[in-house]
Amino acid sequence: MEHGATLITTMVAAFGLALVLGYAATRVKLPPLVGYLVAGVLLGPATPGLVADVNLAQQLAELGVILLMFGVGLHFSLDDLLSVRRIAIPGALGRIVFTTLLCIGIGHLWGWSVGAGLVFGLELAVASTVVVLRTLSDRGLLATMTGTIAAGWLVVEDLALVFVLVLLPPLAGPLGGTPAPGGVGATGLTLTLGWALARVALFVVFMLVVARRAIPWLLWRIAGAGSRELFTLAVVVVGVGVAYGSARLFGVSFALGAFLGGMVLGESALSHRAAEESLPLRDAFAVLFFVSVGMLFDPSVLVQEPLRVLVAVSVVVVVKSVIAFAIVAWYRYPLDIALTVSVALAQIGEFSFILLSLGRSLGILPAEAGNLVLASAIISIAVNPILFFAVEPLRRVGERLSARGWFLERVGDQLAQLPNEIQPERLNAHVVLVGYGRVGRRIGEALHANHRTFVVAEQNREMVELLRRNGLLAVSGDASEAAVLIQAHVARASMVVVATPDSPRARKMVDIARRLNPRIETIVRTHSDEEAELMRRENVDAVFMGEHELATSMIARVFRSLVANDPPDQASEPVLHRSIDSGPG
Repeated sequence: MEHGATLITTMVAAFGLALVLGYAATRVKLPPLVGYLVAGVLLGPATPGLVADVNLAQQLAELGVILLMFGVGLHFSLDDLLSVRRIAIPGALGRIVFTTLLCIGIGHLWGWSVGAGLVFGLELAVASTVVVLRTLSDRGLLATMTGTIAAGWLVVEDLALVFVLVLLPPLAGPLGGTPAPGGVGATGLTLTLGWALARVALFVVFMLVVARRAIPWLLWRIAGAGSRELFTLAVVVVGVGVAYGSARLFGVSFALGAFLGGMVLGESALSHRAAEESLPLRDAFAVLFFVSVGMLFDPSVLVQEPLRVLVAVSVVVVVKSVIAFAIVAWYRYPLDIALTVSVALAQIGEFSFILLSLGRSLGILPAEAGNLVLASAIISIAVNPILFFAVEPLRRVGERLSARGWFLERVGDQLAQLPNEIQPERLNAHVVLVGYGRVGRRIGEALHANHRTFVVAEQNREMVELLRRNGLLAVSGDASEAAVLIQAHVARASMVVVATPDSPRARKMVDIARRLNPRIETIVRTHSDEEAELMRRENVDAVFMGEHELATSMIARVFRSLVANDPPDQASEPVLHRSIDSGPG
């Protein structure tokens, strides 16, 4: 009974104070999660007043992380993540290595051991999966190339930290901590690493071979029962069960297991319903993650060690951002993607806390390192949404500098322009197809099957390389930049089809295309009635919205069946056309 009262008290205090302070944050033009973090600080043991149960809050927060990551995974596919492996793998590993080496040097200046600097650097090197994907989702960037690169980057970081967590105990002695029983030799270390690799490989095989079939099959059976409550319960059980099983059986984190479980379910026809049913629970419990982070923070460290806090926060917010920006720009992705990815990854979170706990239990980290990591986490998470306001001004500055040829020049980038051997007569009255994701791919396949010439403008460089190997015309870059549409020869095209879900950028693409070719026909994809109406007012020739087109196709199918069954003297077909054409768009 006492434990139940503690649980209720913790939840009521956390939700209530988070609501009040989250609302207050929005009133002063700050993201609500800043209010959630402050609520956690006020409820934590380092501040006077009501002290909530930190252990209970952290367990509830883990549940929120699981549900949130499961929901995020529903919107990704394995193909999306594999498509960015050539930047995600070297990018994530390169940033981890550089940040860790820098922190070893900083730790040496502070009088720490190499092992302490190493673990401290690993804690600051990895970004918070929850914060990144939640922030990108709130800005409508999760389904874009930016979101795909960030998600792939986070998966690689999480997998790298899985190996770190496995290898740290046997290496504790050489790193200055408590030696493992019996010591560790080269053979033992090799076996430990091999076992870690084997467990991750088994997890991936299990998800792709077993769970990929079993999870959709289970939910289809539950959905067949016709109970909404039962289906919601099944979604929660799948999300929590996969996360728990992956952690216990394969040694991966709850967040990574839930993300991959959602990604597997995302390939089934029930993914949209599963996302909708779990949305309220995800949003409510995700708040507890930010509250629990705040509860761990001791504000006194800001007074006792202000310089060290500043150094640690600068590593997380500034150095990590610069490294990420340099890596993405090196791979010649557009300036906007480089800036957004670098800002999105400029914080630390859940994995850092796990590594911090392990490092302290092994005696590797000094006591002050914990407060520095927590201070870096709460400050970087709080300022991260604010940093996004700097993306647009920096992009404009970067474009001006690039236009003057000072840096980020695309000259010499073979993927940014069509091959020289392309004959000019092939590019006349062709179609410019912007985006080659799930929608764009189907459009491109239909054009190719009907022998229609088209040029794909796509931000994913690996996709552009694949299309060219298959004999298709494609250029790499952001089609909201005039240079990219010029390389796609939009001035000689008959039509531009924007198949990407980014409506604000799509409007800019249409504007550039019409300035270069006033007679061009424009076809755009959007996600809401408001965006569709705005585009119609800007005289976009055709606007397609997912729900409307689905309804139109279903209406067409209904009326085809009705017409087929009508008596010959009934003129149902004209009514069918009037019904379909009379809808918006």
